Amino acid sequence: MSVLIFICILGLTQSNQMIKTSIQNDFLDLFYADISDYQLENSNKLNLFTLKIANNSFAYGDLVELLGNKLYHFALSRTEVESLKQKDELNTLIKKSKDKLREYVEKERADPKASNGEGGELGELLLYCLLECHLNAPKILSKLEVKTSNQMYVHGADGVHLLKISDKDYQLVFGESKLHANLTQGIYQAFSSIASLLEDRKNKLNFELDLVNSQLVKEVFDDSAYQTLKKILLPSAKEDTTYMDHSFGIFLGFDLEITKDELQKSNSDFRIHIRDKIKAELEGSIASINYQIKKAEFVGYSFYVYVIPFSSLADTRIDIINQLTK
Repeated sequence: MSVLIFICILGLTQSNQMIKTSIQNDFLDLFYADISDYQLENSNKLNLFTLKIANNSFAYGDLVELLGNKLYHFALSRTEVESLKQKDELNTLIKKSKDKLREYVEKERADPKASNGEGGELGELLLYCLLECHLNAPKILSKLEVKTSNQMYVHGADGVHLLKISDKDYQLVFGESKLHANLTQGIYQAFSSIASLLEDRKNKLNFELDLVNSQLVKEVFDDSAYQTLKKILLPSAKEDTTYMDHSFGIFLGFDLEITKDELQKSNSDFRIHIRDKIKAELEGSIASINYQIKKAEFVGYSFYVYVIPFSSLADTRIDIINQLTK
């Protein structure tokens, strides 16, 4: 399963900073924001990001470089990253993050129930980055961190992020990512996975919350911050003055077919044509997203939907992950 969502600074310690996002806004410099905060049903939001285009091709080389520079934040806990940095063990930092991703990929692809061997790791990594830098929601845990050390974690969320709505209101954002050639099928599969999580909330969702509690100590650096954050994540109706709700961050990657005739266009015409084509395809699927959101089982939950198109999706996602793990 795959789901995610976001925050930047939760300010409740003496320094007014408890936990910060690790991915900054400059991550988005590599993408065109072709649809920004489109209002879906029930005040939910959708964003379409298109990878920059050069010479009639998406800039996948630049994307690999960008993701490679962010990988250790995704693969390792904040405390482990900080410890390795303080000891000036930068080579170890990079090696451990690559090894962890490689181990995770091997586990996922060996498990037919995990992601059908479809290489969903790229979607999880992109969703993590978008939830941190765009939604300003810091990571509490990632599926990669947990699954490589806990065999019980199989069908849970792709990650969990913390989103601050106001000084009193917070959301735990559960991440769900789907990379599917057909956008409509990806939408259906993503919401089906979320419905499964909610339907079996006693086992699956409570297990996620237990994991959040157990992982929390790895994401903060002192006991005061830990206790404050724990109160936010697990508020008491009698004692605490904050409220915690659950929401979902969804990443959808789909295959954009580019014809030979389109490739023959001038660079300028190609960019304009392809971006218009992408927007048109997504706009044709908005009704499907709204249909899912309006289902009875999703009433009361917030959804943050992110979409990125790919050319030759099946080959591209494998190639990018292979480059990140080599």
